[in-house]
Amino acid sequence: MDSYGGFASLYDELMNDFDYEEWAKYIEEIYKRYNLKPKDILEMACGTGNLSYYLAKKRYNLVCFDLSQEMLTKAYEKLGRFNNVKILNQNMINFNINKKFDSVISICDSMNYITTDEELANCFKNVYNHLKPNGIFIFDINSYYKLKNIIGNNTFIEDREDIFYTWQNYYDNNKDICEFYLTFFEENKEGLYSRFDEVHIERAYKEDFICEKLLDVGFTKIDFYNAFTFNKKSDSDERVNFIAIK
Repeated sequence: MDSYGGFASLYDELMNDFDYEEWAKYIEEIYKRYNLKPKDILEMACGTGNLSYYLAKKRYNLVCFDLSQEMLTKAYEKLGRFNNVKILNQNMINFNINKKFDSVISICDSMNYITTDEELANCFKNVYNHLKPNGIFIFDINSYYKLKNIIGNNTFIEDREDIFYTWQNYYDNNKDICEFYLTFFEENKEGLYSRFDEVHIERAYKEDFICEKLLDVGFTKIDFYNAFTFNKKSDSDERVNFIAIK
């Protein structure tokens, strides 16, 4: 089973509760708070290009990449008309782009998909090496609390007009790994349903561990907040936003 294969065709519909325009505004609030005016932005794990679209409209010079070809196909549909956007097929762990950026961004808990210490360190080192001096790295994670206590070992079912899916989750307390098993039934024009299955794996990270890894690769200033705010993160917050300065 694949991750973000068949799911790519349903992603935007199922993620319609995310306000990507507001997410873009929050990122710009971060820039203002840190007295930065970036022009060149790298977006990692851009998915179908929902955030990318709003950043492109704001006329940033944007390079965005994703590992899933299926997700990038959807991104091209949104971003193909912009001459300030370049789309690549690369991996967060070992990406290599012959350019340095004012800012690197990754949203929607993409960092949780990196599940080993070594791969996380490689990702952070690559980000550091692709940033200009005083560059800013912005990313979020599903919190440790959310993956362990809300998603972990729970099953969710959703029945929409033309899509039915089940989401079964298993949490490994020893490895802090959460496995998502998703089964989709999608209705076609003839009223028949087709089924496909996907497996997603996320690792639960504690904030101190993330900060330690960022410091290890050279970042000098690190902050984290309850996502979409500048409030101190509490134990029950479900999404955490990190800011790291080179």
